[in-house]
Amino acid sequence: MTIQVMLTELSKSFLVTLEIFFLTILGSMPLGLAVYFFKTSKFKPLKWITDVYISVMRGTPLILQLMVVYYGPNLIFGITPPSNWRFGAVIVAFIINYAAYFAEIYRGGIESIPTGQYEAAYVLGYTKVQTFFKIILPQMVKRVLPAVTNEIITLVKDTSLACIIGTVEMFTKAKQIAVAPHSPGMLTFVAAAVFYYVFNYLVAFIMKRTEKALNYYK
Repeated sequence: MTIQVMLTELSKSFLVTLEIFFLTILGSMPLGLAVYFFKTSKFKPLKWITDVYISVMRGTPLILQLMVVYYGPNLIFGITPPSNWRFGAVIVAFIINYAAYFAEIYRGGIESIPTGQYEAAYVLGYTKVQTFFKIILPQMVKRVLPAVTNEIITLVKDTSLACIIGTVEMFTKAKQIAVAPHSPGMLTFVAAAVFYYVFNYLVAFIMKRTEKALNYYK
């Protein structure tokens, strides 16, 4: 296998990595906000269930969660998942895992905002919903951006865990190429590392520019 063919194969599989990454972001970030609301709910059973969910997601390995989501329907309920469930299980597992982390990040950001902000909004006649979305949320986004950036960078690397249930993303493809006859061998993993590094660099660059754009006061 030539280096050009190797890079072509890695590029194709990297599209799957990107798909996992973007679908996880699109699903986990808003779900994390919903989880935060559940956690701060005055309805005790909902709050307790949310606390347990966050504890389990943060206290068990993502690789184990992937296996539970993929094999669980059949082993627990006797349901045979559809043929495309492999990729679906990856997305579901990643979303519910990262939503728990984002919920805690949001909680830290929201709780760091002085209570005087809420009191001022009440005096000005804002409802609770208006206060949150017009006053609290914009400030929270700015405060949690560094922590969110760290989680997103971790997500880029975590996409390689999808191989545990047979999803052929870039890391899986790199392993397949490395053991194939006449392959570039170790060079394949070096090339895969470059793919991950460059993408992580772009993510970090974009997030840094976003953070600077939100730095409306010093």
